[in-house]
Amino acid sequence: MKLKLTWRIWLLIILLGLSLLAIFSSTGLTNSGVEVASIDSNSSLIEQGMISGEIITEIDGQTISSLQDFTEILSTKYSSGEKVKTSFTTNRGEYIVYTNEAPEITAKELSKTNLELGLDLAGGARAIVKAENKSLTQKELNDLTAITNNRLNAFGLTDLKVVPVSDLSGENFMLIEIAGATPKDLKKLLSEQGKFEARIGNETVFIGGERDIASVGRDAQNARIESCNPSQDGKYYCNFNFAITLSPEAAQRHADVTDKLTVNVTEQGNYLSEKLDLVLDEVLVDSLLISESLKGRVTTQISISGSGSGESEEAAYNNAKSEMKQLQTILMTGSLPFKLEIVKLDTISPTLGNEFVKTILIAGLAVTLAVVVIIFVRYRSWKSSLALVVTTLSEVIIILGAAALIRWNLDLPGIAGILATIGTGIDDLIIIMDESTSETRISLKQRLKRAFAIIMGAYATSMVSLLPLFMAGTGLLKGFAVTTMLGLTIGVLITRPAFSDIIKQFKK
Repeated sequence: MKLKLTWRIWLLIILLGLSLLAIFSSTGLTNSGVEVASIDSNSSLIEQGMISGEIITEIDGQTISSLQDFTEILSTKYSSGEKVKTSFTTNRGEYIVYTNEAPEITAKELSKTNLELGLDLAGGARAIVKAENKSLTQKELNDLTAITNNRLNAFGLTDLKVVPVSDLSGENFMLIEIAGATPKDLKKLLSEQGKFEARIGNETVFIGGERDIASVGRDAQNARIESCNPSQDGKYYCNFNFAITLSPEAAQRHADVTDKLTVNVTEQGNYLSEKLDLVLDEVLVDSLLISESLKGRVTTQISISGSGSGESEEAAYNNAKSEMKQLQTILMTGSLPFKLEIVKLDTISPTLGNEFVKTILIAGLAVTLAVVVIIFVRYRSWKSSLALVVTTLSEVIIILGAAALIRWNLDLPGIAGILATIGTGIDDLIIIMDESTSETRISLKQRLKRAFAIIMGAYATSMVSLLPLFMAGTGLLKGFAVTTMLGLTIGVLITRPAFSDIIKQFKK
């Protein structure tokens, strides 16, 4: 029998084709190389402009075809422990480093699909955060989310998601996910409010953030680390300084405050009677002498300095670099409006995520095979059994295509939602098959209408029951709710009607 393609079947075929186009990525299929998942925040590669998502195609002229090539080349190159020059060629340009150890780059294979994998599958860190000793309003939560997102991006953590969430009791939280890596700076950045103030005496001259800071120097000309020397306590200390540009209002405040000060004459030079104190979270970072020439003068150019220490000169240098970068970040983004408390911090290995995917695929294939056998035994029709399998697989592909199109992160709860959709879908298809084979005087058309009345009733009940999961929790159940609701809607609008047309033709 030749199957007649009704408009419902055509709609299923077209959406199936579009979903396949949305899922599969041309980048991973045609290009070679590895993708940069994350870079250590202290790496000079970040200073040169390398970001997450770039594709490394060559190292020192050697082509990178896989993650194994990337790992082997770097491990061989830095096996001696001596300083060597390394050139990384990416799709955005060339970067050169000169170190005695491999740059801290986390790389991953190029994705063959456009599907966004969540932490459970890709690996990474997830933090659930709330304001300490304070219940946030929705507006306060939105402001906190925006500032936190800016701060983490400015610190070099670009492969991340920061979203506001709430639980059933109405308490607001902030969910932070960083897929593909476990950044060591995450906990430190979130546990500190980062309230920066520059004070002269008891008066605040300027604070961190866009209101008072027009720009922060970060290039080699405007930010440097110098004077690394040993001290009497056996440690090394390295000083850093970088330039900032004040807003006109902050510069005027600086002039007004310094105009009231007297001048102290010393052997080192003439300085004002008060210092410029740099205070971070109520801790004095540094005190800078103010030159006599700045008394009452409106100047927008200020130099910020500090230091870092370590057991060796290299450790002191890295510590100073880290402290400078953190201070630059806080000056650019401003302080968090509230002291934060990390409610939960999870770390998931990408290897564990791969095992999850394999286990789920095996379980899904086994369940599908079992259903096919049961359907064939029950209805004694290989056509109906095949139609059920094809319809179910089409439904899964369309769900994945929609997820790829809206860039929805697929995590374990999301996959559980897809499996729940498959189970519900098979139940609905069996209802259609039962109604089509029931021996009554009612016409086939009326029997199929009765089947769809049952299906729509179950659909409405399921959607209502999933709404609390969509709205509640700390966002971790949202993946399950979204994929299940999406799958059920695709089923009742597309795949069930197409399957009904197929079964109707089989009966005729």
